[in-house]
Amino acid sequence: MSLQRISAQEALVQLAAYSAVIDARSEGEYAEDCLPGAVNWPSLHDDERKIVGTRHKQISQFEAKKLGAALVAKNIAEHLQREVLDKPKEWQPLLYCWRGGKRSGSLALVLDQIGFKVTLVDGGYKAFRAALVADLPQLAKRHHFRVVCGPTGSGKTRLLQALCKQGAQVLDLEALARHRSSVLGMIPGVAQPSQKAFDSHIWAALRGFDPARPVYIESESKKVGNVAVPDGLISAMRASPCLRLDLAENERVGLLLEDYDFFVRDIEFFCERLSALTEARGKATVQDWQARARSGDVASVVRELLVRHYDPGYLQSMQRNFAQYETAQVLMPRNRTAQAMGELAASLLAAA
Repeated sequence: MSLQRISAQEALVQLAAYSAVIDARSEGEYAEDCLPGAVNWPSLHDDERKIVGTRHKQISQFEAKKLGAALVAKNIAEHLQREVLDKPKEWQPLLYCWRGGKRSGSLALVLDQIGFKVTLVDGGYKAFRAALVADLPQLAKRHHFRVVCGPTGSGKTRLLQALCKQGAQVLDLEALARHRSSVLGMIPGVAQPSQKAFDSHIWAALRGFDPARPVYIESESKKVGNVAVPDGLISAMRASPCLRLDLAENERVGLLLEDYDFFVRDIEFFCERLSALTEARGKATVQDWQARARSGDVASVVRELLVRHYDPGYLQSMQRNFAQYETAQVLMPRNRTAQAMGELAASLLAAA
């Protein structure tokens, strides 16, 4: 038999060495967060865990264990039939469950008996999560960030996308958070990841970057929607050199109307989101914006949002939080188009 165990810290370093990373927890646990790149082979499905738990409470631990064992055996057989029959002998999986190892251990035992070289994470997901959280600040310190700044609508995300297309290392926190980072930044129909999953996505991205090359990142605040940027990364960002995008006001309005076109298509949703600004801007102002939006004049509302709401707060935040903002290199794209951002990205990388 070749069943092995490694610590969570070792797993952090060795993830890429395994043929597959297998999460033996239920679908709900897996959906909240998992080891980067892991696939889900539940030893017990969500509904089965509830049934076994109910039997434990209402009858006895012994009766619950009997039922649980039967269900685990059935599920493992299904996983083997679906996933394992075509695997070569050299296939080497890394397995984990929540903490104690019972669910992953059952699957590992069967795979080990077949003849595969199987490794278990000691302490499971819980230990890995603790190791990842501890590693994130150190990982952030190893990289050199260039922070793309600029007021709302200046094209920061478009520039990051252009940089990425041209081979630069880009950490797009809004893409990872599935949110555009403002009161109006929620994307309809798109759920944000859990905080744990957001942290894992960031860790996996940073781990894949070359420390010898810069990482381009947007000047985010501490929270992107409902998830928080890890403290170690925020500290590194705020101490880093800045690049300041300067785009004409008309272009900024046009960019926002393009990027937030779902507000134009669903005016009532836009008006509902504007209500969140009542405390900051006053009831009369928000009601005026809503009336103008309903009349079809969304552009003027967007312009006032920029000038009266977003711009003053953004400038104060940047001056307060980003040490090198005042000495930022100014970037002036000729317009908001992807082509113009691509040209700007090319010139920026050529000068790096």
